[in-house]
Amino acid sequence: MAVLNFKGKTFVQNHHLAVKYHQLVPQKDKSLTDKVSLNDNLIIHGDNLKALKALLPTYAGKIKCIYIDPPYNTGNENWVYNDNVNSPMMQEWLGKVVDKEDFTRHDKWLCMMMPRLKLLRELLREDGVIFVSIDDNEQHRLRILMDEVFGEVNFIANIIWQKKFSPQNDAKYFSDNHDFIVCYAKNKIEGEQKSGWIINLLPRTEDMAERYKNPDNDSRGVWTSGDVSVKTYSKEYDYPITTPSGKEVKPPRGACWRFSKEKFQELVNDNRIWFGEKGDNVPRIKRFLSEVQSGLVPVTIWLHQDVGHNQQARQELKEIFSDADFPFETPKPISLIKRIIQLSTDKNSLILDSFAGSGTTAHAVMELNKEDGGNRRFILVECEDYADKITAERARRVIKGVPNAKDDKLKEGLGGTFSYFELGDPIEMESILEGDKLPGYLELARYVFYTATGEEFDPGKVDEERNFIGESKDYEVYLFYKPDIEYLRTTALTLDKARNLGEYKNKKRLVFAPSKYLDHDYLLEYRIDYCQLPFEIYKLKG
Repeated sequence: MAVLNFKGKTFVQNHHLAVKYHQLVPQKDKSLTDKVSLNDNLIIHGDNLKALKALLPTYAGKIKCIYIDPPYNTGNENWVYNDNVNSPMMQEWLGKVVDKEDFTRHDKWLCMMMPRLKLLRELLREDGVIFVSIDDNEQHRLRILMDEVFGEVNFIANIIWQKKFSPQNDAKYFSDNHDFIVCYAKNKIEGEQKSGWIINLLPRTEDMAERYKNPDNDSRGVWTSGDVSVKTYSKEYDYPITTPSGKEVKPPRGACWRFSKEKFQELVNDNRIWFGEKGDNVPRIKRFLSEVQSGLVPVTIWLHQDVGHNQQARQELKEIFSDADFPFETPKPISLIKRIIQLSTDKNSLILDSFAGSGTTAHAVMELNKEDGGNRRFILVECEDYADKITAERARRVIKGVPNAKDDKLKEGLGGTFSYFELGDPIEMESILEGDKLPGYLELARYVFYTATGEEFDPGKVDEERNFIGESKDYEVYLFYKPDIEYLRTTALTLDKARNLGEYKNKKRLVFAPSKYLDHDYLLEYRIDYCQLPFEIYKLKG
């Protein structure tokens, strides 16, 4: 497999591991729900690398479909490299706009993408898939990078999307009318492999269904007909056929029939051959609708009339934000994202977009749910200041209804809820005993549980009175903690606390506490693995 080398690669290959877990701080006033929850539809404002890391404890291995629309790195987007990597060269990159005059802009883009792609892969289900929008500036580099992160064998397709419906006559060389959407599975089904991503077929259109008729009232239902000749010539299959009317027909010149004489006669006897209503046409084979696939295999060229185009996307935004300007030259149309979701998810799937922009992904998810009664959920991450005023505001208006909308569903509102979070402070384990920026109980519980077990944290299982924070395949996990420095100084795992942990379930008990007053024998008696906050967390992870 070809490997791409670029400046800074050695420093970012494992940078995602060094990114600290950050708190996700709920914003009730910006949410549209009765109860803010990480199990709701989510819109997160903050750096997407840190936000993806913060999502791991809850959503690692849970996302069915990821769609991202990163900067295309055209030199005109004014994006800034902001990853605080421990390298003097990369420290020089921090906070500087990446433009056409920047000779390291491709290196910076790859350094920005690599750790994000690695975290996105961790968030994907084993049968999950990722779609990445890109253009010619970075498409070839993205392919090689994704080969490295996802595995070359997991490449699915390089889809061409017709983003414009008319040519640009002022183009210097060629009119740029398409973008790419690169698709990789986390696990592509190959050979004997039984699990992995399975693509959904596209629904048949009404025009396609109308091709199926039943002129001879065949009891097997409606059918359409197909050619029974082939161009791969075989003398054995070149023979005359006599129609029911007595007319003799031969295959086209240079071709032959698809079937042997014996097989053809079997098909005639089974009423699978159609000679026309008068019985004198060239024979054709019946293809019954009941016997074909229930849908259509998608092609790799997506035309604007099927999935929309950039101008349509701008019109969709203007319909929702008729009272405001928005900083998007090339938003994505709703129908494009719906196509991606239709191909890759079921009605209960999680969809993640970590370059959320105008919030098209949220809109597409809610519209699909409205159409088919689905319960899909979206997770959006946006780092720019418009996360509330545009990304989340679009979701609010779409949920409540847009009075001037032409579409009746949008006018009355698609319904739904979402919870809005700001990316908070890092969970600095070393500062816990010093009382500096102490995280909340649930935030620390999420961090401790995921780091110790590697499994999903379920806040619904937390019983703070019992100090119980969850149960994994191998462990029961307990956390003695309050965001209070006096509590941390005076609280220890004692014999009474050990006895009050509850009935033993034949699993190891991981007990996190600032200190303990139990010797080794008592820990063995009560099946406790004691972990001192904060230092033992890293031991367990290894």
